Amino acid sequence: MASTAIVVGYLATPEGEAALEAAAVEAGRRGARVVVVASRRPSEDSASHDAAVERVRDRLDESGLGYEVRQLDQGRDVAEDLIETAEESQAELIVIGLRRRSPVGKLILGSNAQRVLLDAPVPVLAVKSV
Repeated sequence: MASTAIVVGYLATPEGEAALEAAAVEAGRRGARVVVVASRRPSEDSASHDAAVERVRDRLDESGLGYEVRQLDQGRDVAEDLIETAEESQAELIVIGLRRRSPVGKLILGSNAQRVLLDAPVPVLAVKSV
């Protein structure tokens, strides 16, 4: 298993899929493993979340990359979990997905994304879905 890691924040959304894809590409380039921090949206039921996480595992199995999936309990602090995971896994990069926001939303960016960008101990790659 590679000693370096790319941590990716994953939700079963287009932005989460874009982040996972970017993390896999970066891991391949760097010879690193992928550490997926999978969060469940409040509107998502457990069965849907579990199925999405299984699809992530299948996708990473097919890629041939080393990986680990960490599932978060709903209600936990996503930004804190991403930062802690990056520290624990000695990550060299965190990848997050961003979504389009309203003009007012742009002022605050999104509290989780903003906290990760400002507090992460490593560089952060922010991607958007196409």
